Amino acid sequence: MKIDIDLTTPQVEKAALHQAQAISDLINLTYRGTGGWTTEAAIIQGDRTNRQEIEKALNNPHACFLIAQLSQQLASCIYVAREKEHAFIGFFSVHPSLQQQGLGKFMLAQAEALAYHSLGVQKFVMFVISQRPELIAFYHRRGYRSTGRIEAYPSYLGIPKISDLTIEYLEKVV
Repeated sequence: MKIDIDLTTPQVEKAALHQAQAISDLINLTYRGTGGWTTEAAIIQGDRTNRQEIEKALNNPHACFLIAQLSQQLASCIYVAREKEHAFIGFFSVHPSLQQQGLGKFMLAQAEALAYHSLGVQKFVMFVISQRPELIAFYHRRGYRSTGRIEAYPSYLGIPKISDLTIEYLEKVV
C-alpha cells in the first residue's frame, strides 16, 4: 500500500545508537521485503544487515546515519562515511509504502549536502547490484556515473539466488 506524504515536513536527523534495530529492520524490509521497487528478494535471500552491523556503523566517528521520520514512523535512512578523500554512501532505504514520492531523492540530496559541507568531500561513492538497471538509472539521473569497477557480490550481503551476481561502483563529483 502506497502512502502519500508531504515532503515539506520530514524530520531529518542524525540517528542515535538506540535506533540501530529500527534502522536494520527498515533496510531489510526495503531490500529483502516483498514490496517496493527496491526489493532484491527475487535475486538475493537472507537479511541485508543486522543490528550489530548498524551499531558498528553508528559508532564510526567519521560517519553518520541520517534518518527521516514521518508521523512517528522511520521512513528513510542513509549512511554517509568519510573514507580518505571521498564519502561512501550506503544502507540507503525508503520504506516501501513511501517509495516513488520523492523522499529518496530528498534523502540522497541531504546525504550529499552533509558530506560536502560537514565532511568536506567533493566525491561520493557507492555500490549497487549490477543486475539492477533501474536502480543504476535512478543514480545516473542524480549525476552518478559508473566507475568501471565491478566485483563479485559479497556473501555478507545475503545469498544470491542467481549466478554471477556482481556489484558495481558509482561515483559523483561536485
